[in-house]
Amino acid sequence: MISLELNFNLFTSDLSHYFKNQVKVGLFGSGVGLSVVLGFTAAYACYYLLSVAKKPILIAGGKKFHQFLRDKCPVVSETYYPTFWCWESRVQTLLRPFVTAKPWVNYRNELIRAPDGGQISLDWFDNDDSASHPDQSTRPTVLLLPGLTGTSRESYILHMVQQSRDLGYRCVVFNNRGVSGEKLLTPRTYCAANTEDLEVVIEHVQRTIDKAPLTAAGVSMGGMMLANYLGRKGSEVHLKGVVVFSAGWDVFEGTASLEKPLDRFLFNSYLTSCLQASVDRHRTILEKKYDIDHVMKAKTIREFDERFTSIMFGYPSNDDYYRDASPIHKIKSVQVPMLCLNAADDVFSPNHAFPVEAVKQNPNVALLITCHGGHIGFLEGLWPRQSTYMDRVFRQFTSAVFENASSLDGLH
Repeated sequence: MISLELNFNLFTSDLSHYFKNQVKVGLFGSGVGLSVVLGFTAAYACYYLLSVAKKPILIAGGKKFHQFLRDKCPVVSETYYPTFWCWESRVQTLLRPFVTAKPWVNYRNELIRAPDGGQISLDWFDNDDSASHPDQSTRPTVLLLPGLTGTSRESYILHMVQQSRDLGYRCVVFNNRGVSGEKLLTPRTYCAANTEDLEVVIEHVQRTIDKAPLTAAGVSMGGMMLANYLGRKGSEVHLKGVVVFSAGWDVFEGTASLEKPLDRFLFNSYLTSCLQASVDRHRTILEKKYDIDHVMKAKTIREFDERFTSIMFGYPSNDDYYRDASPIHKIKSVQVPMLCLNAADDVFSPNHAFPVEAVKQNPNVALLITCHGGHIGFLEGLWPRQSTYMDRVFRQFTSAVFENASSLDGLH
């Protein structure tokens, strides 16, 4: 806090110097204009420090996992300082893709076949220059799952690959069917409730690098899919640990939130159009089974799911699909260490639907809640281009799991 006060004093001093030299003092030279600016700056700084910058809340079902996170992941105990000029939820969500850097990553693509004849695109970052883990057969590996329409080229995925590279780890990105340029070979895409493709990918990765420890990280819908997989498979899962970012825990609540006028305008309509564009790219094969013209008339995500997703995956109704897609019902069955990061102001995942009570009942799960951060935002720093709070959580947790695996034994 002392350093923060010093920085603030320097900031106000510099600001005062700027206005004295660059701005003509009005109101008959009284300096009132400068006083107003400095007063506003001081008031804003006080508001920011008292109401915006806060320590996250850590909820864990077991003392051992809670202490592990406190000891090995100091970020869970540190105050999160959102970027002071864009801490509001929607601003963080909208700006993150534009202000964060996209580091160059040279992937090795692999197409694998699913049991139904479809193909799945995997992008590998082998990290053969790893100094800490030169043996590729045992090099720790992270499986990454992007969001709803995301691919391996999303900035948040590239940042996690970069963090993994610096730690000496290998990454493999699971691109959902049809989103990364490959053709659909069967009339089927993907959804948060169906984990069959994820099971195929995990089995393939574990066969390919059978001696390497494996963790996974999922973002938004990728996190939902990952959490649903863990809940369904229980003790059959052989991942060392999992971290989930900005997951929508209750699809009913998330969808309702996105249908509020402002959020429908800012997010819902855009995401619906992205989903429709993906469908339209594969119209030739999809229109053999589905009414694509009807799908293309959907105005919201709910309408899209009613006309397409729930039908594709055989649900009697869209409500049945949303119930099955909601990870909140499966938290109790997770059997591997899982850290979940959510922002309390995320309009995609309302905080009243966070699985707080379910987390408290499972010693394998922890929920980290920040006051701000939006949806996959978590911007911090004056110009949040290189790293976010989410990146730091990913780096510290992933490193802690790989380097201190024995500390997580016996969480049950």
